[in-house]
Amino acid sequence: MNTSPVNPAAGRPHRLDPAGGCPHADNARLLAQGDVTPVVLPGEVAGMAVLGHDALKEFLSHPDVAKNAQHFDALQAGEIAEGWPLRTFATIQGMTTADGADHRRLRSLMSKAFTARRVEELRPRVEELTAALLDRLDRAAAAGDGIADLRTHFALPLPMNVICELLGVDAEHQDRLHHLSSQVVATDIGPEEAVAANREMVEVLGAVAAARAADPGDDLTSALIAAREENGDRLGPHELLGTLMLTIIAGHETTLNLITNAVRALCAHRDQLALLRSGDVPWSAAVEETLRWDSPVSYFPFRYPTRDLTLDGTVIPKGTPVLAGYSAAGRDKRAHGHDADRFDITRDAPARHLSLGHGPHFCVGAPLARMEATIALERLFTRFPDLDLAAPEARLPRTTSFVGNSVRKLPVRPVP
Repeated sequence: MNTSPVNPAAGRPHRLDPAGGCPHADNARLLAQGDVTPVVLPGEVAGMAVLGHDALKEFLSHPDVAKNAQHFDALQAGEIAEGWPLRTFATIQGMTTADGADHRRLRSLMSKAFTARRVEELRPRVEELTAALLDRLDRAAAAGDGIADLRTHFALPLPMNVICELLGVDAEHQDRLHHLSSQVVATDIGPEEAVAANREMVEVLGAVAAARAADPGDDLTSALIAAREENGDRLGPHELLGTLMLTIIAGHETTLNLITNAVRALCAHRDQLALLRSGDVPWSAAVEETLRWDSPVSYFPFRYPTRDLTLDGTVIPKGTPVLAGYSAAGRDKRAHGHDADRFDITRDAPARHLSLGHGPHFCVGAPLARMEATIALERLFTRFPDLDLAAPEARLPRTTSFVGNSVRKLPVRPVP
């Protein structure tokens, strides 16, 4: 199925591998050809990707670019299958698929939970969880001949616990919600599995919402339900479930990848780790440089031009699904210098990356993600200063998605 016209001047379409893999070599090749490239998505759906830093920054805040799937021509024409692995990114009802007044309404409800003050209030709990998980990592290594999977025992449960506690999600649901989240963001999943994962995710979150409606607490889900009950059109039932799904997925998958990628980078650059441990460079610099150099999100779906849009000399046809190429933009030499491929926590402008978005859809949870990752890295390498990878980088299995950018396992030796 070929659902959108592609501008021949933009070059031969890049076929995105549903199985994911490391994006950086392809990104460098594509960036050498231009800031915008046609892509072929799973199911032979044609789209575009914006890769260059400056072009992506312009695109993310362009007034003629929408997030609502009513502007996705192929979807509206009935050409996108129900089990298309990327369909949820387009059709879920929530902040990331809303425009204008709807977006402002939904974002205003969420942003109250992620103000600088509210996030700072979470710091003691994040520190407490971090300490407990470092003990868990130590025990796992002791039981595994000195080797433990840092992703499973530390990088995953930290943000998952925090976001679930923020939402009022009982601990019994956490493992299942992570599994379902991984399936929702997977791009190599089959149609039946995709439909089943989305259906079960809605069922689990429906149970969470029902529990909070029956027994409200000091949590975000209870606040969202209260807002809906106070004003019937404030938050519809589909928007409530969509918002919970988006918050669960974005609230832990991105931070999970960020922590994992930062640990890999620092283990491979021990001289820079030494600068952090000595206090010469703040730990936040490692977080920002990881966001730039190895973005936790590679290609994020979707935005749609509401008219034919020319970007960097390439026409993006109206109604085309467009991916935001965050991992490519982070290594764009025109924005980050000739050494953009180099991990360097001392570079002059570490915060110029776009990996947490830009414009009206800038990540509302960015302050929380940054705090979690900073605390996690500082405490991890303070507790285990000689921690190192227990497998070569080339042998680490990649996430099965071109949306997320990380590895599925990170075996380490947590040496005190």
